[in-house]
Formats: sequence, C-alpha cells, structure tokens
Amino acid sequence: MHRWIVTAVASLWLAGCGEPAWQTKDISGLMPPLEFELVDENGHDVEADQYLGKSTLLFFGFTHCPDVCPATLGRLEAAIGRLDESARDDIQVLFVSVDPRRDDPETLRAYTESFGARFIGLTGNRAALDALTRRYRVTYGYGEADDDGNYAVSHSSAVFGFDERGEARVLIRDSDPMEAVVADLERLADGA
Repeated sequence: MHRWIVTAVASLWLAGCGEPAWQTKDISGLMPPLEFELVDENGHDVEADQYLGKSTLLFFGFTHCPDVCPATLGRLEAAIGRLDESARDDIQVLFVSVDPRRDDPETLRAYTESFGARFIGLTGNRAALDALTRRYRVTYGYGEADDDGNYAVSHSSAVFGFDERGEARVLIRDSDPMEAVVADLERLADGA
C-alpha cells in the first residue's frame, strides 16, 4: 500500500511539473497548422510559411467593420504593448479581410498601419478565403446592400494564436481577461 501511495504522489508531482496551462482556450492539437495562400497589403502573393519564425495571431474581419474589428485589433495592440520588447518583437498579427471587394491592398495597409507595424493585412479571392475559413471553422457572410451599396459583413471575433512553427495553440475570445491574453502572448513569444 505504501508503494502505491508513493507512486501516486510522484505521478501527481511530475504531472504538475509540465508546461503551465494556457489561460485562454487551449486548441493545441485541435486545429490544423497555419496554412494559406493569400495576397498581402502590398499586393504580393504570400503563403503561411513566410510568416513562420514568429508567433502569429490570426483574425478575420474587414476594414469597414464599425465595432468588432477595431475593438479586437485595439485590444491585441494593447496586450502586445504590455509585453517586454523582445516578446513584442516575436509577435505578429495577421488581419485577414473577408471583404475583398472593398478591402484592396492599399485599403488594408492603411487600416493595419493604424495599429502598428506588427499588424499585417491579408486578403484573397472568395475561393482562397473560403478554404482558409473552412480550415479554421470560421464563418462569414454578407448582408444586403443598401441604396448606396454599403453592406455589413458578419464574422467571428475570435483570434487564433499560433506558435513560431505555425502550430495552433490558443483561441482568444473577446470575453477573455486582458491578463490572460497577455500571459498567453508571453508564453507564445517564449516559444511554448
């Protein structure tokens, strides 16, 4: 009996010595690695492997978004700003516009520049966007255009966090406390 108790205690102790738990939603092993073929904010064709080597935050939205997109990107900017300089340098944010009709590269660049140099705008044709959103189980859709041609775009507010190898690690939601977001960004930047 004594041997069993010692074994159980040792097992529990060793289990506690592993990596700390993610504070936002852990999606390690549940989502596929970062992969896409899109167009960047400079009009160049790009692939996901060009962004490996840094931790990546992937967010889907559009530049005419009145609320969710600027709030989410502003929140990410604030969280990244709370990291030390070396951690900040290891984080990049890929903002994928699901509204390529209005969000050409020039529009994307002007939008992402307002959040800082580590924010990069991407978009693509409908087939490329559909493939990418299916890959990460994200939906988007277009509302009816008004008389002036304006329309809303529905989309997710979640942010996917990938490590420097492009492996999916966390899902950051707008309900996650800022301290949890900052802690997980630090862990991503540290190569977790």
